Amino acid sequence: MDWVQSLKDYNAAKEESKKTESEKQAEEMETFTKLYTEMKGSDKNKGDKTFSAIPRFYYKLPSEDEVLLQKLREESRAVFLQRRSRELLDNEELQNLWFLLDKHHTPPMVGEDQMINYEHFLKVAGEAGAKCKPFFTATVFAKLLQTDPYGRISIMQFFNYVMRKVWLHQTRIGLSLYDVAGQGYLKESDLENYILELIPTLPQLDGLEKSFYSFYVCTAVRKFFFFLDPMRTGKIKIQDILACSFLDDLLELRDEELPKDAQESNWFSAPSALRVYGQYLNLDKDHNGMLSKGELARYGTGTLTDVFLDRVFQECLTYDGEMDYKTYLDFVLAMENRKEPQALQYFFRLLDVQSRSYLNVFALNYFFRAIQEQMKQHGQEPVSFADVKDEIFDMVKPADPLKITLQDLINSNHGETIVSILIDLNGFWTYENREVLMAENNSSSGDGQDDQDM
Repeated sequence: MDWVQSLKDYNAAKEESKKTESEKQAEEMETFTKLYTEMKGSDKNKGDKTFSAIPRFYYKLPSEDEVLLQKLREESRAVFLQRRSRELLDNEELQNLWFLLDKHHTPPMVGEDQMINYEHFLKVAGEAGAKCKPFFTATVFAKLLQTDPYGRISIMQFFNYVMRKVWLHQTRIGLSLYDVAGQGYLKESDLENYILELIPTLPQLDGLEKSFYSFYVCTAVRKFFFFLDPMRTGKIKIQDILACSFLDDLLELRDEELPKDAQESNWFSAPSALRVYGQYLNLDKDHNGMLSKGELARYGTGTLTDVFLDRVFQECLTYDGEMDYKTYLDFVLAMENRKEPQALQYFFRLLDVQSRSYLNVFALNYFFRAIQEQMKQHGQEPVSFADVKDEIFDMVKPADPLKITLQDLINSNHGETIVSILIDLNGFWTYENREVLMAENNSSSGDGQDDQDM
């Protein structure tokens, strides 16, 4: 009955009120301890199955002496990469995709370009198979949609998009096979192995002698590391390799009919590699396989200042005061790409004589005095440093009017000019006479046009 329960509750409440304050606190602590233990989990709960559901987020790499674990890791990665490779479209499937796109194209054509609307796009998706499904999304269609009045996309652009994606995945898998650590990056030795095994697949390198392979690999690898590892960590992310254009330049050598001018402008071509190595041999007068400061001074036009060359040999890796081929390659890449941020970082480290992470008036004067000395040796009147200093600060417009940081130099878009002014007499002369040279170039262009008109 209800009144019986009410009476019991009343009596219980009355008993509760008789408890002392200390008893209430003890009961409260007991309740708190019980709930807290349940929340944190006691030793008894360690065997509970729910604890095994917590995902593991860290896997320690096996050490060198754990041979079995290393082999297991290598085999599991190889199986994983093989599975990912099988998920990619092969040549036959790509041909079938092109056939379906051609079959379901949506008229009218735009010039010679076939188009397809979203409805037919989805029809092709249904017939193309599971492997093609990731490419047939509304997002991909919207990305390729341009100004077509019928809301269609180009079949050729879509197919090129698919081809590019497949190529990127294939290349990613190919590079990952050389990723010994399995951490998503390649060390210098990993990339050397990749390029060495790639050489026989590049027809444009057929003429290279096998004795030159090691020098070619070194030449190719240095470009990747100079531009993609400016902090000199000794490793490059595979993602960065795929994102840059260097791999495209390298694989361009598969084209048997690559024009001569394209080969000469491609760092990875045989003529380019032989040119750089030939320059190194020509500079090496004592034929010891290394370059001294005096030998490097003959680089280019032979007008690099002694002060700059001293800094090169102070900051760069040398062996008994001489430079090896690898260090020389970094030097050449910096000299031939002075506009690039990585090259400017290379030069900034040399110009920052006080190691302050900025260039001040002292640093600029330290290098320009050598230019003034060279001008005197050539019988020219030295230019005032004050004028040059003002011009440099005007070009850079640094955030701090008394300091030029690396970022200031990069942001100014005049880094190449400023570096040339400070390290090379020929570079300074070119800058100082830029207006005369420009007038001569314009005059030559005008004469050439007149001759054509005649």
